[in-house]
Amino acid sequence: MTRGVVLARGLGTRMRQAEVGPGLDAAQAEAAGRGSKAMMPIGPGGRPFLDFILSGLADAGYRDVCLVVAPDHEAMREHYESEARPRRLRITFAVQAEPRGTADALLAAEPFAAGEDLLVVNGDNYYPVAALRALRLLDSAGTVLFDPDALVRASNIPADRLRAFAIGLVDARDVLIDLIEKPDDATWQALGDAGAGGAPRPLISMNCWRLPPALFAFCRSLTPSSRGELELPQAIRHAIQAGVRFRVVRSEEGVLDLSRRADVAAVAGRLREVRVEL
Repeated sequence: MTRGVVLARGLGTRMRQAEVGPGLDAAQAEAAGRGSKAMMPIGPGGRPFLDFILSGLADAGYRDVCLVVAPDHEAMREHYESEARPRRLRITFAVQAEPRGTADALLAAEPFAAGEDLLVVNGDNYYPVAALRALRLLDSAGTVLFDPDALVRASNIPADRLRAFAIGLVDARDVLIDLIEKPDDATWQALGDAGAGGAPRPLISMNCWRLPPALFAFCRSLTPSSRGELELPQAIRHAIQAGVRFRVVRSEEGVLDLSRRADVAAVAGRLREVRVEL
């Protein structure tokens, strides 16, 4: 598998919100005002965050990448077709006409999949290359789930933010059996918060998937969630219930999360020494 999809269509609602934290330079403030996370200038010379994501995909052995984007994506297209034309990747664009959720975003990339498995990741997360490579080398559908302590230690994600993500429940064969979105306190405690009583801590999903072609049908069958969106985790839950098997790759590395303005300085600092080659 050498195809990957980056979901870069998000509205950036949290990024647009003013908040107290490290100051942004003028270019970063402008990008934040647009809610532009993937194209946030974060590296030397104003290199956008998405460059780091794409370089990591190339390092992991991916060769064809589809960027799911909004209709007004001209600046992104210009960047990758003229200013920073990749040599290690072939980039295509799929337009999600309206921001109807991550499952709908994935459907925009269905022609790109061409009936094959493909990697699907967020456009506001930088994933460890080893995790991306491990999914590429699987022989079936799968996901990477992250140790919560590692996310706090090796990411810019504080402990109190872990519950904003989904928990993956895993059986003894390292097969995913369920996803729990944004668990409440009672659910987190029941799953072994902080390893209480020797119970294993829950593993965190950062939306890093190897998805089979069958997943598109589950995306098409969704009804809107309580947030009014067609959400990829719900499609995956339906697939699990229908018998689709997702193998779990466990990771003790970190994931950088660029969701808010306050994340910009921390993410830039952690990526300062990362080599980018498109």
